[in-house]
Amino acid sequence: MNTPRLQSSQLSTPDASGLEFGRSADGMAVARVGDLVFAMVPARDGRYFLASAWRVSRSLAGLKRDDFYAHHGSIDGEAAFRDRMTEQAEHRRELGTLGRQTVRLNCSTPWGSSQGATVYADGIVSHTTAGHGGFKLSAARNAKVHPMLRADSGWYEEDAAWAIVALTFRHLFTTYERKCADNTIRDSWPEAWEMISDRSLAPGESYEKDRRVFAQEHAGDWIVTAALRSDHRPGMTEVIATIGGNRSERAEARRFLVPSDDYAVGRFGFVIDEAKHASYDGPSSFACWRGRAA
Repeated sequence: MNTPRLQSSQLSTPDASGLEFGRSADGMAVARVGDLVFAMVPARDGRYFLASAWRVSRSLAGLKRDDFYAHHGSIDGEAAFRDRMTEQAEHRRELGTLGRQTVRLNCSTPWGSSQGATVYADGIVSHTTAGHGGFKLSAARNAKVHPMLRADSGWYEEDAAWAIVALTFRHLFTTYERKCADNTIRDSWPEAWEMISDRSLAPGESYEKDRRVFAQEHAGDWIVTAALRSDHRPGMTEVIATIGGNRSERAEARRFLVPSDDYAVGRFGFVIDEAKHASYDGPSSFACWRGRAA
């Protein structure tokens, strides 16, 4: 797929928001947003992923791939890259208007002692620890959380539950943060999202809802739990599968051979088609299976 190239007039020209686009020494599309630099890094099969680095003072034209160390997932092309950077610049601008305060608080959290805290508002504090973090809401603030999402403790961890705080107190978060929070709630707590939004989520709009549908539809099917290119059957992938993808030690497991060209793991796993994929009891490429009875 051809992607639009940055024109010469778009290179290294910071706008009023501090957003600057350019091209690196090795030809990547790059951008600077405040003290962060981003790159659209080529990956396999003509794809790209977004990478970043912090506090790199050199010009964009002097940057190279090795300068970027943080990974932010795939990105479709330069048009998507520019949109993402514009969004990042607006996020940074909005952060400056929110007045969050960084403080030190001596307190314990579910993840260890607090090593730093950010006060979003009275009764809404985000804590960091050596390994994790999350929000603590006061009793009065926690009472405002929707009952389907409320944690009695008032603690909301940073991986997913932070989105509950952002959903409840939207005015304290940026547009970008609110968008991420909405996606997280849809993916993790679809029933609550549907109740609050008063509409049903369609297929593809919620990871968790789609996962449950997949599990229900394939509850009686063999689903792959492990796979290796076969050392004994060229062009084939040897797989181990269990009914419904059950990963417990007591689950019955069988091996199958799948043509390697056909083996593409879907969003929730590869489903064995017993009409196409032969059950296999020959020599195994799995160390855990060698010497076992078929």
